[in-house]
Amino acid sequence: MTGPLAGLPPVARLMARLCEIPSPSGDEGAVADAVRADLADLACDVDEDDAASRLPAGCGNIVARFPATAERGVPIMFGAHLDTVPSVGPIEVCAEDGVLRNRHATILGGDDKSAVAVLLTAMRAVQEGGRAHAGVELVFTPCEEIGLRGAAAFDPLRLEARFGFVYDHTGPVGDIVVAAPSLRSLQATFHGQAAHAGIAPEEGRSALEAASRAVARMPLGRIDAETTANVGVLRGGTATNVVAERCELTAEARSHEPATLATQVTAMLDTLTWAASECEVDLETRVDNVFGGYRLTASDPQVAMALQVLATQGYAPRQVTTGGGSDVNAFIANGFPAVNLCNGMVAVHTPDEHISVDSLERMVRVTLGLIEAARDSV
Repeated sequence: MTGPLAGLPPVARLMARLCEIPSPSGDEGAVADAVRADLADLACDVDEDDAASRLPAGCGNIVARFPATAERGVPIMFGAHLDTVPSVGPIEVCAEDGVLRNRHATILGGDDKSAVAVLLTAMRAVQEGGRAHAGVELVFTPCEEIGLRGAAAFDPLRLEARFGFVYDHTGPVGDIVVAAPSLRSLQATFHGQAAHAGIAPEEGRSALEAASRAVARMPLGRIDAETTANVGVLRGGTATNVVAERCELTAEARSHEPATLATQVTAMLDTLTWAASECEVDLETRVDNVFGGYRLTASDPQVAMALQVLATQGYAPRQVTTGGGSDVNAFIANGFPAVNLCNGMVAVHTPDEHISVDSLERMVRVTLGLIEAARDSV
């Protein structure tokens, strides 16, 4: 690497290289190849499951195993996802005043390649420094951004680790995510009657009008402190002079409280039904459980270890809740204890996405601290 990035620390240079490899969900193959090459250089054991054949993924779940070099302690896992949300332009990483950004008006891809770079850099430091450890496993997942699908398909029985740490949340280094919501997705299709909009509009029944009425009346946005709802896609019609025969609507609801989530989903479905009846169109609906929520406490071993290490390194760790999901939701649902640590990412999924070089280096030190704490654990 030449130019202004050449003088950056290794973790920042690695992140820049990975970010410049496009990897929207379902097309993670090229960045997976790059990660496999880096892992080969670390001389660890690498395998990959068959998730790519079961999902619209560009790779399976990649597991890198570093066998224990210490006689005591507990093995631990670190996780990160390889996919990003779609970019609408090229990714060319630049450094401005110690902050990594994309030179172009689209995402950076630090979500979650910042974590991938941190984990690879930390394990290189472990090996080159001869640091004893109780066993470390890295899990790199595909299709996180479209419903945690890689992690959901991952079998944690393949791991020797007792628990794990995922770096995939905005917020300052030192924050620990201890609660995340459940997510339900809703798909609705309105079926109306097509007609010429200028000659015989009264013969038509507009599916688009029905969907619009539903959106206008539906409870959306911040419902309460722990519940949100959103309509993300409305697609219908064929031409301005045709009464829309079909319209598709995609929505979601999230909540930390299962009963509140059920109430919210019911309210959204009732609104869809009302709008279809008002406009005399037919309606098909589908509700999917995308992922379940979780709540952790300071007594959970992964949280306790994170609190200990962060405090030892001079942080005043905070336990925070989130309205977003991560691979931790899927790992916990599959029976594997994990926790999500904030890693300094800012404005993810937007053209202003950025992360400081300092945050990357801090997370390398946090990772090494967790590895040492696991080695010294009884």
